[in-house]
Amino acid sequence: MWVLLGLLILIVIFLVIESVINNRQLKKIPIRIYVNGTRGKSSVTRLIAASLRAGGVRTIAKTTGSSPRFILPDGTENLIRRLGQPSISEQVKIIRWTRDYQIDALVIECMALQPYTQWISEHKMVRSTIGVCTNVRADHLDVMGPTVDDVEKALAGTVPDGGIFVTAERSQNKVLQQACKDNKTEFHAVSEAEVEAVTPQELAGFSYFEHAENIALAVKVAGLLNIDRETAIKGMQTATPDIGALRLSELSFHGRRVIWVNALAANDPDSYRIIWASVSARYSDVAKRIVVVNCRQDRPDRSRQLGELAPEMKGVDTFLLIGTGTEIFARAATKAGIEVNKLYTMVGERTERIFERIIALSGSSSVVLGAGNIKGDGLLLDEFIKNRTFSHG
Repeated sequence: MWVLLGLLILIVIFLVIESVINNRQLKKIPIRIYVNGTRGKSSVTRLIAASLRAGGVRTIAKTTGSSPRFILPDGTENLIRRLGQPSISEQVKIIRWTRDYQIDALVIECMALQPYTQWISEHKMVRSTIGVCTNVRADHLDVMGPTVDDVEKALAGTVPDGGIFVTAERSQNKVLQQACKDNKTEFHAVSEAEVEAVTPQELAGFSYFEHAENIALAVKVAGLLNIDRETAIKGMQTATPDIGALRLSELSFHGRRVIWVNALAANDPDSYRIIWASVSARYSDVAKRIVVVNCRQDRPDRSRQLGELAPEMKGVDTFLLIGTGTEIFARAATKAGIEVNKLYTMVGERTERIFERIIALSGSSSVVLGAGNIKGDGLLLDEFIKNRTFSHG
């Protein structure tokens, strides 16, 4: 018993010392921006950091994303290597690393999912001066749900005390506003007009497919730090995209023009609604529209949600199903009204055979959207296609 008590005392002492060291380092970083939300956290973290760098603010950024990165003040990146499962204690380690650099700002992506760990990561670890929420959508409902209202409540845990809070979420933000009021924090929401102000020319300046909402959100944050819009956007256009960012690749194969849109890292129906609307408008002249759905047996909710969304994806000629658990998507899609002859299943096929089927379905030209999951067959297909592309946009 005395041994256990002694160990407990040592643990408490260690935690107190860790907290003191962390708080001391935080005081040396005047601008601390904590990026949370359902989708787009990694992209927005990169965009904000790039805009700050362009404005002369010496900045370090940390993303979780598809591949966690520590981004230095000159924009170079270091891969964060983990031993074991990801833990929010990583945020404390990142803050400790910043002591080797004399920085003005830290932009850090939230990696917590459980509501209580989201609150701890903000109020006990990062203690941000500016909190950011990209959006509130129906994702990770098994952890933050079961409803979107519950997701918003969880995300409200990272509203800072006595600081500033900025969000691009316009329809689901009442709880966020109340949390700001309770915490004596300024609330700023990106308006529809601010999103529409992002021009096609500005979007074309990115080397990958970036959402206007993400750009408008980063511009809003930059403006609060007295960085003008032109400087901010020019900085953003130089940012290295996250590995999971939406990318467009074009290839020509035996006279067929195929545009591949890698949206495999998007997880929720709302994101796919926005992506499909944008892609359809941008490539309205193609002969065929194909959606490749990479399913996972261990992600049944995602397959079901995408199946239910299928009828809303207007103009799709074929849903090509790969991966595992494809019957979940097929059952949900047909129940929602998709004709069976629009579904083509290729379970257990080699990547080459899947690619050949896409070409066969493409007619003279096609836009092919990769959806569902980035891992497994989806990643293999993306790598296969990228090795055959001649341009990116």
